[in-house]
Amino acid sequence: MKQMPLFDASTRWTVSDLNRYLRQLLEADGALQGIWVEGEVSNFSRPSSGHVYFSLKDAGAQLRCVMWRSDVARLRFAPQDGMAVEVHGRISVYEAGGQYQLYADLLHPVGEGALYREFLRLKALLEAEGLFDLQRKRELPERPGRIGIVTSPTGAALGDMLNTLRRRNPLPEVILAPAPVQGDEAPPALVAALESLNRVARPDVILLARGGGSIEDLWAFNDERVVRAVAGSEAPVISGVGHETDFTLADFAADLRAPTPTAAAELATPVTLLDLQTTLIETRTLLAGLIRVQLERRCDVLDDLRAQVRLFSPARRLQTERQRLDELSRRGNAAQGYRLRIEAERLKGLEARLLALSPLGVLQRGFALIMRKVDGALVTGVAQAGPGTDLRLRLRDGEIEARVMESDKDKHAET
Repeated sequence: MKQMPLFDASTRWTVSDLNRYLRQLLEADGALQGIWVEGEVSNFSRPSSGHVYFSLKDAGAQLRCVMWRSDVARLRFAPQDGMAVEVHGRISVYEAGGQYQLYADLLHPVGEGALYREFLRLKALLEAEGLFDLQRKRELPERPGRIGIVTSPTGAALGDMLNTLRRRNPLPEVILAPAPVQGDEAPPALVAALESLNRVARPDVILLARGGGSIEDLWAFNDERVVRAVAGSEAPVISGVGHETDFTLADFAADLRAPTPTAAAELATPVTLLDLQTTLIETRTLLAGLIRVQLERRCDVLDDLRAQVRLFSPARRLQTERQRLDELSRRGNAAQGYRLRIEAERLKGLEARLLALSPLGVLQRGFALIMRKVDGALVTGVAQAGPGTDLRLRLRDGEIEARVMESDKDKHAET
């Protein structure tokens, strides 16, 4: 904070200095920087800027109030003149107008202020215990197979969530644990619904939701029992309580807060049916490519194995041996022919020698063989064939018969 100016009794004040001094004086008082003021709304106005200007009054006084547009956006009701309200804010001075006023940041109908203070007390208590720590938050499943819902079976929030789940991804099983969502019976019923889902159905994620309403309508979700049940849930919890501007203690304890029940259903199904179909097509294409590559590799390996089998197979050995047999047969036939030719030449030589020594060869030269007809004995001398002996003469081209008429001793013979 800026140092406040020091003045003595003789100092002459300007209006700006005095207003600035009073503003700093009020803003330095911590008791005035977070107060609740109860009164009746009057002179309510909301110009085109979006800011809200009004006065709070009671039977004896009034207080000028300002609420900036960003805080007005969080209002869950439309203030009107004559309405009894509780306003939270800080006291300061509008220097240009020279008036002190309440700069409001919260505005509730009478009664809600006490609930809000209780909300802050419980929030501080549970936050100190670590129930809202970010380290406790769990990741939500991308593809839940079972979704639990805790909400009123008759509320519009259930229909909105079911329609959203059916549109985005109808595959997960949806289990409803019905419970009232406002009133005195709501907190124990919400706790029982959460516990029964975790104990019996064991969903992958739980949606805790209801539609919008006042702080009284949503108070069951600020109940300490409900907040502890949300924090202790085995399954991750998505809270979708009220509208975007509504916050409950269950939102802080949940693993994820959604601004509406419909948004909670969307967060529970991050992967839609279209996403699954796209992933399936991409996976099928990838798988087909991998299978094709593997088949090509296996075919190459098979070709190599087939070549090895052919190299070492009995069929190839038989082919080799058959070729070797053909080669040996060819060489044997050639050797045999060569040997036959040699033998033939040798036989020709023997034949020529035999012919040279054979009597038949002599016969070719005009000689004859003389044999006795009676016993076939070869006649080699005159003494073997006397006169009157019948003879057979073997000539070159046949035989003739003859009779010895006379030997050398007689000097003549009859033929």
